[in-house]
Amino acid sequence: MNQPKKKLKRRDGSGHIDPTYARELLEKARENRNDDDGPDSKRAFLSRNSSLDSLAEELGEAFVEAATSGEETEPDRHDEITSEEFGGPFVVTNAGEEYADGTDESNIAEATREPFPKTSKADA
Repeated sequence: MNQPKKKLKRRDGSGHIDPTYARELLEKARENRNDDDGPDSKRAFLSRNSSLDSLAEELGEAFVEAATSGEETEPDRHDEITSEEFGGPFVVTNAGEEYADGTDESNIAEATREPFPKTSKADA
């Protein structure tokens, strides 16, 4: 018959962890430890708090909002009005920067002005 397995002693009678068991756990943890930060290293956490990918950023924000509130927030996030819907962030400039001064080759000073704009030569 099979011998019964020896019971592993993890804690003593007062609930404290057994020193031998604690030492074995630390040795096992050190075996799997990865100190190098090379491209092949597997990190448990991100090294920074934002992403260069806008989709990843949006999904991350949706996850954190849902996880902290306990509610599904994705439908509400799609209905939010963003600054891009109004044309994005605007750069305020003066008219001197926006409009050209003087004339150019397509608008010479000797040009004749039409009394009323015509769409085709058939209207002449």
